[in-house]
Amino acid sequence: MILTLNAGSSSLKFSVFDLSAGEEEIANGIVERIGSAEGRATLEIGGERQQVDFQGDHSVAVQAIGLFLRKQKLLAKVKAVGHRVVHGGETFQQPTRITTEVEQTIERLSPLAPLHNPVNLQGIQLAKATLPNVPHVAVFDTAFHSTMLAQAFRYPVPNAWYTKHGVRKYGFHGTSHAYVSTIAKDVLTKVEKKSSKIITLHLGNGCSAAAVIDGKCIDTTMGLTPLEGLMMGTRSGDVDPGLAAYMSSLGMSIDAYDKALNKESGLLGIAAENDMRTLLSMREEGSDLARLAIAMFVYRLRKAVGSFAAAMGGIDALVFTAGIGENASDIRAEVCEDLTFLGIELVAELNAIRSDTPRIISKGTCSVLVVPTNEELQIARATAGVIK
Repeated sequence: MILTLNAGSSSLKFSVFDLSAGEEEIANGIVERIGSAEGRATLEIGGERQQVDFQGDHSVAVQAIGLFLRKQKLLAKVKAVGHRVVHGGETFQQPTRITTEVEQTIERLSPLAPLHNPVNLQGIQLAKATLPNVPHVAVFDTAFHSTMLAQAFRYPVPNAWYTKHGVRKYGFHGTSHAYVSTIAKDVLTKVEKKSSKIITLHLGNGCSAAAVIDGKCIDTTMGLTPLEGLMMGTRSGDVDPGLAAYMSSLGMSIDAYDKALNKESGLLGIAAENDMRTLLSMREEGSDLARLAIAMFVYRLRKAVGSFAAAMGGIDALVFTAGIGENASDIRAEVCEDLTFLGIELVAELNAIRSDTPRIISKGTCSVLVVPTNEELQIARATAGVIK
């Protein structure tokens, strides 16, 4: 059995997979609002879910998960632990067995992902204390994008910025893009559809697109940080680089600027709301700001699809995933509207169906799919591949 851990700044998510039994997920759960008085843990096994109040830090959360798995007689069956790590820089381009040297390198890379790598590393160290006698594997969000060529990942800035400071596009959401592009290819192969050139759209509170040819990423929208690219829930995505200097001339500090673009922009910045479900309801009720926010969101998505189709020399499939991508049929329809020149023809009846299984929702030469993502399973698969 493989245990996967995904440590966030105020959460800890886990799953247990039995990869010898058809990749069955045996148990899963999440500890949320860690460090606050309103913490809670949601635990599920065998279709039964329980919610309990939680108080404590990440170390207490790991202990609580360990106790839960021990009570379910699963902890002793864990053969390896797979950890999500956001940033692997140029050092880690594959899932990697964790050693002291690997931990030190993850820490050294923390300036590239200051909100993520430190807490990812903390999760690793706590889990190793709980399960010291099994291998631990780091699965990096950036690894899937390591196949990009230099013309895609380099920025047109002074060369020394790259050679000395690692300034380049790295990309994120890699485990999700890897999983859904693989599933999409499998679905299309079964119905004898072309699947060599795929664009994947991971649309949640964070959003990114990836251009994938024959299973390898050639470009993605997120960059040095997860701020670049598409408009997101609270992140701006692409803005004029000169904006920083302009806002500085108005007296804004770099910290305030960074906070504004990461936490106060995107859908939230335009319409004071970052939940797409709420925004769609607001638009229906006549909100002009909600209408504008959604229009901007869709417009930038359509531009990304067009630019990646040009970069790949065509497109065989467009894949929607994550919270918005899987559930917001209106957004899928609006992104695909008037894209018949790319061979995209959405079928409204198929698009309206809600399902937990991968499905094709189009009839054109370019297939449009909805594929529920499963980053935990992708981490488990990668972990199993390392420990073989």
